[in-house]
Parts: sequence; structure tokens; C-alpha cells
Amino acid sequence: MYALNAMAFAAMIVSILLIVYPLTDSKSKTFHLNAKNAVKNAFFVSLIPLLLFVSEGQIDTSANLKWFDLGLSNLSLTTQFDKYSVLFIPVALLVTWSILEFSLWYMHTDPNINGFFKYLLIFLLAMITLVCAGNLLLLFMGWEGVGIMSFLLIGWYHARSNAAAAALQAVLYNRVGDIGFLLTFCWLMKNAQSVELPYILSMHPSTILLIGFIAAAASKSAQFGLHPWLASAMEGPTPVSALLHSSTMVVAGIFLLIRIHPLLSQNQMALTICLCLGAVSTFFAATCALVQNDIKKIIAYSTSSQLGLMMVAIGLNFPYLAFFHICTHAFFKAMLFLCSGLIIHSINDEQDIRKMGGLQLALPMTTTCLSIGSFALMGLPFLAGFYSKDAIIEAANTSYANSMALMLTLIATAFTAIYSMRLIYFASMLHPRTNPILLYDETDTRVLNSLTRLAIGSILAGLLISNITFPNHPITHTMPTHMKLAALIITLLAFAIAYDLAKTFWTTPPVNYSASKKYDPLFYNQIMHRSSSDIALNSAGQIVTHLMESILLKKFGPDHIEKTQLQPIKVIQVSQTGLIKTYLSILFITLVFALTI
Repeated sequence: MYALNAMAFAAMIVSILLIVYPLTDSKSKTFHLNAKNAVKNAFFVSLIPLLLFVSEGQIDTSANLKWFDLGLSNLSLTTQFDKYSVLFIPVALLVTWSILEFSLWYMHTDPNINGFFKYLLIFLLAMITLVCAGNLLLLFMGWEGVGIMSFLLIGWYHARSNAAAAALQAVLYNRVGDIGFLLTFCWLMKNAQSVELPYILSMHPSTILLIGFIAAAASKSAQFGLHPWLASAMEGPTPVSALLHSSTMVVAGIFLLIRIHPLLSQNQMALTICLCLGAVSTFFAATCALVQNDIKKIIAYSTSSQLGLMMVAIGLNFPYLAFFHICTHAFFKAMLFLCSGLIIHSINDEQDIRKMGGLQLALPMTTTCLSIGSFALMGLPFLAGFYSKDAIIEAANTSYANSMALMLTLIATAFTAIYSMRLIYFASMLHPRTNPILLYDETDTRVLNSLTRLAIGSILAGLLISNITFPNHPITHTMPTHMKLAALIITLLAFAIAYDLAKTFWTTPPVNYSASKKYDPLFYNQIMHRSSSDIALNSAGQIVTHLMESILLKKFGPDHIEKTQLQPIKVIQVSQTGLIKTYLSILFITLVFALTI
């Protein structure tokens, strides 16, 4: 067993070194090709530990490098390769390989394509660091790494004010999570003198500690209240959106909670917070996606909704289901973004789905992949999303969970089918609704290979990963048939209703393209941001004004003059008695002084 662990560890290190190697020569003219090939090779090497894990059923190996000694505690860089990292890294590498290959076509006119690929590679490395971290110090390095790289990539077209503002918004929202993370880090250094994960997981959990972790995860994984940055992140190039929303950045928060789930499972309050927060997030994001007309915004809000579903799984105390959904979700979400990018560029940078249509004949491969990805997202049977979504909803049905949280999750599942069907219908069916001239075609092998790999993953990943992810001895679920079929029935009903609605609205020509503020979630974000900044600035203004006027100006102004002049005035008052004797005495004394001098 030791030899197998050592072999798995060596293979993982080799795959990481393969990704790092192209960065040593980032000035090369063929850097973008080297980067793509490096990730491809790393993926095949990372399959070795995965196959060893599948054959043996367990794997856990770690390495420790001391950084510096603090007396009572040591800060070290500890790596840990267990079932989560061994399974997640091949998924992340396969998805990233496909995205990088697509980027070769997508970014070929960009003069700084090498810089773009360098950022994507560092982004991937930061996520791998986070996944392989064996203590909170290394995990925090990966955590901050994905944060700063998302800032640079979302603001890639930084000359556009929207892109620059979106990048800044992402950073500011993630600072909230960093405060939660640093709170836990400092608490552990003070109370436990260690940030090593095995030691932390053996502790009795503190509610403050867990709330810090949940706050960190909620901001990084865009839960309700901290969600606006995720939709704004669409301002980056499409490959960035695909990588950000599939296997990096947004799943980092959920992955953190999966890592510390032994602590969460002992605290009912923390589980309830996760469950309710996830249910509200999945419902709210699905509702927002219903009324969007921008193809990328629909897919972005669907990501937020699926992250809410992962949080629900954690709240139900089924972390392996949340991890399972992370792995399956990566394939079809990356594919949906790549398809949307291809469609947008093919029809002259048009993102409004109401102006699309008839693309099943012009872009058959793209629209087929878009349909497969949307069906997997809905959870139609035997596609990747079905295995993980159905398992989470079954777990919710059979648990003593908050019934409101369960209801919100089921409604969000129905809404997922509605907006996915609407997207398929408006993008690919019937006839074009505007100028049907296409600028590009999909015959480029870089596009076809990327979409094919992700499509195969979206079809097969659920079946393959379900045999690996679940525990060896799962709890046997016995439930009534209607509970077993609840998710499927809701999805199919919503699909049928959505088809009917889409067909009805198709007959109404889209005369007015101007977006109503009522249906624009960013309008509400502006209200929230403006009101919060107004309250903060007005309160600060009032406090400063009060300090200036009441204390500084008054005390050092009129009050100060009054106090300093009062004593001389009193002295003068004593001499002004109105008696002739007093005046003559003063005159006599003054005369004596004058004569003496």
C-alpha cells in the first residue's frame, strides 16, 4: 500500500511540474501551444493516481515542508493527496485542456495571447494548490491565488469600464470571505496553535470558527447576498467565464466546506445555516436566470443556482454529494460557456437570445452540445447532472430537513428546466429572427475537439464518478415511489411548460429590445450598492460635521475666547465701581509710578 501511495504522490507531483514547466519560458512565441500541451500531458499523468485509487479503493498520502518556527507552533507547507484531490485534479485538467484548446481559436487575434495563457495556467495552479493543501496556510495561498487571477482575467479588457468595474467588484466581494477565513486562521493560531487539517478536524468545533468558514465559502462561491460579482464576471473573455464557473474559483468555497465537513457535521447550527443559505441561493439565482435575455447571464445565474444546490448538500451533511456535483457540473458548465462564446462570435457579437434562432442548421455541433449541456444541467436521466442532482434531492426528501429549504430547492429545480429549455428554444430552434449571416463556422478542429471532449464528459462523467465518489457502505434509501421520482417529475413538467411558453412568446415578434429595469438584477445591485454607500457616507459626514462643529470649532472658537477673556474682564470690572475715591486712588498710584520711573 505504501508503494502505491508513493507512486500516486510521484505522479501528482509530475503532473504539477508539467504545468509549471511552460511558465519558465513564457516569452516563447509558441508559449500558448506549449501551455495547452502541458495541461494535456498533465491530465494523462494524473490518471495514474486515479486508476490506483479505483483499483485499491483508498489513497491518502501527504508531504510536509517546514517554513518557519513560531515556538509553540510551526507554520509548514503541507500537501495532501486523498480521494478528493485525486479525483478533482483530472477533472480540472481535462476541462482546462479543452478550454485552452478552445482559447487558441477564440483569442488568436489577441496580440497578448501568451499573457492570457500564462494567467490561465497560474489560475489552474492556484486551484490545484488549494485542492492539494493539507493545512490552512497552503490552502489560503491557493485561495488568494484564484482570487487575484480572477481579478486579472475578468478585467482582461481593462480599457472597458464595465470589465474594470466587474473585476474590482469580484475582489471586493471576495474580501468579505477573506475576513471570514482570516478570522478562523487567527482563532486557530490563538486557541489551537496549529492550522494542520488533521489536527483541526479532531477538535471540538466552535460555532465562531464554523461561521468564519461558512462566510469565507459564501463569498467565494457566490451565495445569496454575496452573489452579484458572479454575473458581473461575464465581462471577461468567454474562456475565462468557462474556467471560472466550472472547475476553479467558484467551487473553492464549497471545496473548503467539504474539507472541514467533520467539524460541520458536529454542529447543527452550522449545518442549518448552510442548508438555508444554499436553498435561498439556488432559488434566487434560478429566478434571476428566468428573466435574463443575455445568453451568458443565463448560464452565469445557473452556476450560482448549482452552487446553492451544492451548499444544500453540505447542509444535509452529505459532503461527498456536493463534491460529486462539483465534478459533474464542471463538464457541462464549461461546455455551455464555450458554446455560448462560439454562438456570440458567429452572429456578430450578439448576446440577446431573442435575436437568435435557427442555429441548429448553421451550427449543428454547437447547438447539439448546447442542448446536451442544458439537458445535463436539468438533470435528465443518465446524463452527468442527473446522477448528482437526483442524489442530492433524494437526500433532501428523505432527511428531516427544513421543509421550506426543500420546497425552495424543488422550485429551483423546476426553474432550471424552464430557463434551460428557453435557452435551447430561442438559440437553436425554428428560424433566425435577425440577420442570419454567420461570421465564423465550427469546422475548426480546435473548437470541435474541445466541445467533443466536454460533451462526452457531460454524458459519461456521472456514471463513472458515481462509482468512485460514494462511500463503500452507503445508507440504503427506502422511500416511496413519488419521493424517488420527485425531481424527475418536476423537471419534466417544467420542461413541458417551458416549451409551451417559449413557443407562445416566439410568435410575438421582439419589437422592443430595451431591457426593463424591473427584470435586471443589476438594477437591484445598484440600489443596494448605492444605498449602502449613501448610508455609510452620510453617517460619516454627520459624525465628522458634529465633531468639527460641536467639538473643534465650538471648543476652540467661541468657548475658548470666552474662557480666556473672562478673567481680564472680571479684573477690569472690579476697578469700575463708580466711586470717586477709587478713581482718585488709581490716579494717585499711577502718578507715583510715573514719577518713580
